[in-house]
Amino acid sequence: MTIDLVIFDCDGVLVDSEIIANEILRQALVDCGLHLTIDGVMAEFVGLSMSSVVIKAQKMLDQALPDGFLNNLQEKTFAAFADSLEPVTAIEDVLQALSKMPQKICVASSGSFEKMDLTLGHTGLKDYFQGHIYSASQVKRGKPYPDIYLYAAAQMDCDPARCLVIEDSLPGVKGAVAAGMEVLAYSVRGQDKKLAVAGGMVISSLHDVIKYLE
Repeated sequence: MTIDLVIFDCDGVLVDSEIIANEILRQALVDCGLHLTIDGVMAEFVGLSMSSVVIKAQKMLDQALPDGFLNNLQEKTFAAFADSLEPVTAIEDVLQALSKMPQKICVASSGSFEKMDLTLGHTGLKDYFQGHIYSASQVKRGKPYPDIYLYAAAQMDCDPARCLVIEDSLPGVKGAVAAGMEVLAYSVRGQDKKLAVAGGMVISSLHDVIKYLE
């Protein structure tokens, strides 16, 4: 199948934000009485939109999160990003190679535009996408539903069946598969089996994106 569009997730695929953001989330949840390890937090929440994170955390706590929880979380997370966020290893090589290939590229993320503006801007990756950056805030349902991927394909005027998604989370892989797209599942956290069962073709290096397209 010819690929016309490569759709990138943001966190964990473009920017190395997962450990930073989820450690801050873990600490915030501990303060609310929900005690999870960092691995537990990442297993439960990676790939979900913040609205879905809140809903799931409240169910686990069996009570509402305190007023100002999201604002405080965002403030601490953005400060940490500004201090220490880096691009994911090899992603700039991949984006530079794609700039010389016929495929279009875009971003489809559970994150907000404000968050992506900070993370992609801070790491110098934003300009590669020439404004083709889409957020789950633009669709009715977030990952693991296919809405954001189908929306991105429509905006890029591409057939979903001719799209390749680069994801690192289980909800993301499930959503991309549900959208009828091919999925390369970038696995660096020992989730190979779960990602493969969900329908992703597991890769351990982002250089494999270019190898796959070639």
